[in-house]
Formats: sequence, structure tokens, C-alpha cells
Amino acid sequence: MNVLWVFAHPEPRSLNGVLRDHGVAELRALGHRVRESDLYAMGWNPVVGPADFGHDPRDRLMVGDASERAHAGGTLSPDIRAEQDKLAWADALVLQFPLWWHGMPAILKGWFDRVFVQGFAFGLPGARRYGDGGLAGRRALVVTTAGARPTGFGPRGIHGDAEELLFPLLHGTLFYSGMTVLPPLVIGGADRARTADAAITLLDERLRDLPSAEPVPYRPEHGGDYDGDLVLRPHLSRGRDGLGVHRTAPTPSEALPEPCAVR
Repeated sequence: MNVLWVFAHPEPRSLNGVLRDHGVAELRALGHRVRESDLYAMGWNPVVGPADFGHDPRDRLMVGDASERAHAGGTLSPDIRAEQDKLAWADALVLQFPLWWHGMPAILKGWFDRVFVQGFAFGLPGARRYGDGGLAGRRALVVTTAGARPTGFGPRGIHGDAEELLFPLLHGTLFYSGMTVLPPLVIGGADRARTADAAITLLDERLRDLPSAEPVPYRPEHGGDYDGDLVLRPHLSRGRDGLGVHRTAPTPSEALPEPCAVR
């Protein structure tokens, strides 16, 4: 497989850095081809602006329309086009980041904002999204680190359910753009880990299964489960509400560890 590894951590000597270096080497040892986007090392600009699209700043900027025109016309800024070329090449995407404030670092959010433009990742003819977007056919694995207390991320935990916490990324970004989304790997206790051995064992298992692991069973938009107003039909998940109804199987009860500010 061709694998793009996107890394969003400012410290290469961190546990994240060790896992990234090991993971890339492991994928290559398994026979896969790997390209990397180390966003902090690249000095990635996370801010959308007129220069992304060759847009005259004196005119009102409509980001969706401007990005779609620039993508179709080949006039997106070179840094955006380089990342899109990597995604077009890839069969799988690995996203690695520390969990900060219940989400991804701003630099990674800005990577999505600038790279996943209309006409490339979404907004294709036929309302292709949620399982049928512009990046359909690719697999996606999220690898994130967090602190302790996994019970806090259980079904009744104060931080919320693990998979639901990552729902905007897993479902609203990756699945929306058509990717096959694998269950996320969360490495707990990152601030207190004396060695990376346990985390490496978990990572190796997930990387070995990257081509064949069962994905999160999200419901596709065009699979017949939603009505014309994009509401789940009443006979499905009867008596239930919340994000879990968008899966064909219940959300697992495994919990995430507690997030910390720096890892």
C-alpha cells in the first residue's frame, strides 16, 4: 500500500516522535511505501486566506467557491497542491497527533481546512459525501496520545465517549470525504511513560492490520438509511438518539484516557 503519515507534534523527541519514527519504519518493513507530512517541521501555514486561491483580496472571498475554482483551474497555492498530490497517491492515511482540549492541534485542523477543498475532498457532482466523497477508496487510521484515567472517557465518563469525542474528525471529516475509517488507536499515559515499548506493541498490531481491519460501521448517506431531510429513518435504532445512531452497530464501550495539555 501507499501510506501517507501526517504528523502533528512540535517535539520530535516526544513519545509521539518515537512512535512516528517506529511506525514509518514498520510500515516500510511490511512492504508498504510511505510518504510523510511533518506539519511542524514543514512550518505548515494553518490559516485559510486569499493567497490560497490566487484571489484578489479587494474582492469578497467566498471560500467554497474560490477553492473549487482554484482546484479546477490548477491555481491552488503550491503547498496545498503538494499535499493533495500526496493524498491522491495514497491508499491509506495515518493521522498522528496529541489530544489537546478534546481535539487535534490547530496546525492539523488547518491542514484539513486548506487541503480538503471543495471539488477535491467534497462537493463533487451528485452530492458525494459520507462514504462517497472525493477520497473514497482510501483507508484512514487516527493515532492519538492522551493522559490517564480511561474511565473518564467511558459511556458515562465526564469527558464523553471515546469515539463520540473524535466524531467530528472520524465521521465529519474522514468519512464525509469518502474514506474508510478504522477504529482510532489511543495511547494513554503519555506524560508518564518511561518507555515506548507498550505503545509500540499496540501500534505495530494496528499497522499490521491496516490493509484489512474492519472499519467503523458508519451509515453511508446514499445507503437508504436516511430520508430526504438527511434524518435517520424511524425504524432504525428505534428509541435511541445521539451520535451512535449513525453506526450500523452500537458504539463500543472502550474508553479513552484523559487528555493533557502537552505530550
